[in-house]
Amino acid sequence: MNLNKPLHKPGGIHEMALIALPMVISHGCDTIMIFTDRLFLSKLGPEQMNASMGGGLTVFMMISFLIGIIGYSTALVAQYLGAGRKNLCAVVLTQAVIIAFIGYIPVLFCKPLAYSLFELMGVPQAQMAPQKLYFDILLFGVIISLVRTSVASFFSGIGRTGMVMLASVTAMTVNVVLNYILIFGKCGMPAMGIAGAAYGTIIGGLSGLVVLLCAYFNKKNFNEFSLGASFRFNADAMGKLFRLGSPTGLELFFNMLAFNAVVLIFHSQGLVTATAATIVFNWDLVSFVPLIGVEIGVISLVGRYMGAGDPDTAHRATMSGFKIGLIYSAFILVLFSCFPQYLVSFFRPSGPGEIFVSAAPLAVTMIRMAAVYVLVEAMFVVFIGALRGAGDTFWAMLISVSLHWVMVFVLLIMFNFFHLSATFAWGAVVFLFFIFSFIGVFRYRSGQWRNIRVIDPPQASLVIDSFHEREV
Repeated sequence: MNLNKPLHKPGGIHEMALIALPMVISHGCDTIMIFTDRLFLSKLGPEQMNASMGGGLTVFMMISFLIGIIGYSTALVAQYLGAGRKNLCAVVLTQAVIIAFIGYIPVLFCKPLAYSLFELMGVPQAQMAPQKLYFDILLFGVIISLVRTSVASFFSGIGRTGMVMLASVTAMTVNVVLNYILIFGKCGMPAMGIAGAAYGTIIGGLSGLVVLLCAYFNKKNFNEFSLGASFRFNADAMGKLFRLGSPTGLELFFNMLAFNAVVLIFHSQGLVTATAATIVFNWDLVSFVPLIGVEIGVISLVGRYMGAGDPDTAHRATMSGFKIGLIYSAFILVLFSCFPQYLVSFFRPSGPGEIFVSAAPLAVTMIRMAAVYVLVEAMFVVFIGALRGAGDTFWAMLISVSLHWVMVFVLLIMFNFFHLSATFAWGAVVFLFFIFSFIGVFRYRSGQWRNIRVIDPPQASLVIDSFHEREV
């Protein structure tokens, strides 16, 4: 018996789980933060809940291009780690932080464009004022999100996703507690309503960033990744981030612009449809965002093994991520299919709720329909993540962006030309998700990603230790 033989295959479910599950928990925490904002605000009335969704999505849309570029540092750090060039991992993070601070300024100047979008999409007047207030406060604090994403991407790339999870748990805890205090005016604080939700979100994000920075500047990490020599501009790393991250950034921006348009199209149909759609999108967030954690795990491992010149193990990692995603999605499928009335009742307001009562039956129907596509969500994010990790970012962008903009045009036609119901429109969204998920699978199965080389291959044969042998 070979005692030196690894207990688990590189790229197998065990290795993937050690990376992906902390990221699932991490993104689950981010989901809870957003979900709790809207849940607490729903007690003040549907207009407040709808406003937090419209304003929050617009803020994220405005920084999504930067988030996409910065987020690609996960794959780039993983590839440098896989190639045995640890000294460049921290250099990538420095470039990401530079991008964050430079990009923050033009984002602030785009505020009037967001106001114009609210007007153009016909946001109800009862929702408009709180939506602008929530948007204004969150926009000011986006630099915290950008820097936090930069540092979190470094830890994801080197496989220390447990640290990202710890930061997210901290941010979630602070955010939920502060939201309760600031929204409702507890512990001697005045009731701030939707403004309190925005301030709680910013302070929660800041607490998560502090946790990450403490871990990053820890002595062991400082020495292992040569942080002392990393605080400099590096044209090669910056060029790779822009060249390979820009498709991801453009993808995220156009996707968020389209998704924001989808939400605002539903909101433009009146407060009843807006309330039903917001409830459904809140639960859709629960089903989708944790899968991004699986996607990051796939990006990290695929990037690492492609950097080591081992596409076969990268494929094994992809399939391991797919299996984990299916297990999670099966749970969501049962939840959406069997308990939609209970899920909708979460958002019943404390006061008079005529709008909620009218919206509830539509929301129940839409949640049941959403249960149909939760399994293909796992397929979509995993195989698109594998393409990104391998460097096939253009095709990943093309597939994802096409899906979101086709949804926008289909909804506009169905509502404005055929005057169909929200139920029919939502059914079209579900169908389109099916179609484009399989297009992503076909691109992956073509195998073109196996021939992509993002960085120079290792000089000598590199054996990557299984993640269970690394310190998390």
